Amino acid sequence: MTKLIDHRGNPIPWPSEQQLQTDESKLGHLKQHFAEHPSSGLTPVRLAAILRDAERGDLISQCELAEDLEEKDGHIFSELQKRKLAMLNLTGRVAPPRNPSEQEKKDATWVQELLDELPDFDDLVLDMADGVLKGYSNIELEWQRAGNDWFLGQAHYRPQSWFQLHPDDRNQIVLRDGSAKGAELQSFGWVRHIHRSRSGYPGRNGLARILAWPFLFKNYSVRDLAEFLEIYGLPLRLGKYPSGASDREKSTLLQAVMSIGHNAGGIIPKGMEIDFQEAAKGAADPFEAMINWCERTQSKAILGGTLTSQADGKSSTNALGNVHNEIRQELRDSDLRQIAGTITRDLIFPLWMLNCKTAGDPRRAPRFLFDTSEAADLAHYSESLPPLVNLGMRIPLDWVHETLQIPVAEKDEAILTSAPTLPGMAPLAALKAQAVADADVVTQYTEQLQRVAQKPVTGMIDQIRELVETANSLEEVRDGLLALDIPIDQLADAMSQALTVAGLAGRYELLQEAE
Repeated sequence: MTKLIDHRGNPIPWPSEQQLQTDESKLGHLKQHFAEHPSSGLTPVRLAAILRDAERGDLISQCELAEDLEEKDGHIFSELQKRKLAMLNLTGRVAPPRNPSEQEKKDATWVQELLDELPDFDDLVLDMADGVLKGYSNIELEWQRAGNDWFLGQAHYRPQSWFQLHPDDRNQIVLRDGSAKGAELQSFGWVRHIHRSRSGYPGRNGLARILAWPFLFKNYSVRDLAEFLEIYGLPLRLGKYPSGASDREKSTLLQAVMSIGHNAGGIIPKGMEIDFQEAAKGAADPFEAMINWCERTQSKAILGGTLTSQADGKSSTNALGNVHNEIRQELRDSDLRQIAGTITRDLIFPLWMLNCKTAGDPRRAPRFLFDTSEAADLAHYSESLPPLVNLGMRIPLDWVHETLQIPVAEKDEAILTSAPTLPGMAPLAALKAQAVADADVVTQYTEQLQRVAQKPVTGMIDQIRELVETANSLEEVRDGLLALDIPIDQLADAMSQALTVAGLAGRYELLQEAE
């Protein structure tokens, strides 16, 4: 059996020799871990301590705080969903290495088939996208075997709170096994996705560190707004008790003062008074302004802008919205490039190593690619390409198919065809599209038609003239016409083209008169 070695030079156990790593007894405590929900009673001091602990390798509180952000803040959840679900709209494929041999092409096709058998591949991508918020995402792989083929059975998402940073290498994420250094993740056993929103260690990559502050300030504003709405419009109540009142009498008066505004009634001991002052005044605008600022900041952090999620009626123009949408597409493409790299390393490479004949050199391994290209404007290219071709530009056909995202037809597949043309003439489809807009096009095609048809027509006239001059009777003219070598097919095509050009020219003149 071939010996496999990982990037650190350590031997890789074959999947049949390793069970799920998290099923080991020393890691059993991870499945008994429950979140502490650190967002409850969160203060600036507590938040700063959570972020500082994460920098030192303790990721538990920061990961649990990130879960709270997504669960408790509807705006954060909505914006993250947009960014995550945008990744599921694009398809991916397994591509062979550069300049592949026939066997490498076959191996890439086989790996694609094995990957297609993985159930819920979209869910796997969605789980990896969880790293956008938390900085990293780890999915444990369960291998199965059928004959000589190894394939992926299931992919199990593992909470980020199960992991820590290695104390000697803060770029390495390990399982929390109770030791200082943790348990290293087994090769071929995990999809280890580190999502880089910015440079730095995995504990500082996630958007949770950026979103936590506006989340905190927003919660303060929401709380203050709720308190304001609770007392808004109610008069200030002042209770007066006579000197010498007992503590019980004071307590009774206070209870009446606090409840009379809502209950519209109450009782107090004789000799005490309640005065109603002017009703509470104010406005909710300051609180709403703070909440809106926090949500705009969250949108900028997640989607790169605000106009694809919020419109204030002032700065939200269509042009700016398109710009912000392009920024969101750039974020999507960046996310997918990172995910594709992880899939190549942790899914495609193991499948290739375990199943394919060309396995060996990592530089010749297949790659996973997402198709993030956008189809070009078909109408624009259909108008601009024909004139460029007529000028003599040599435009590759494959480039046109790729740019317009039009698949190349198979050998026996039915295809669309253009109208017949004469040698030396551009297709009439281009003429039909431009004749109404530009009269010079009609003139140009008329001149081309004249040049193309001149030779057969002139040759035919010369033959008929010679026959008429030499014939002695009408019968000889008739028989001679039947025997003439006239290019009937070429003449018929020229006449058909002439009738089409004449019709387009007449249509253009009618349109000009109508205008």
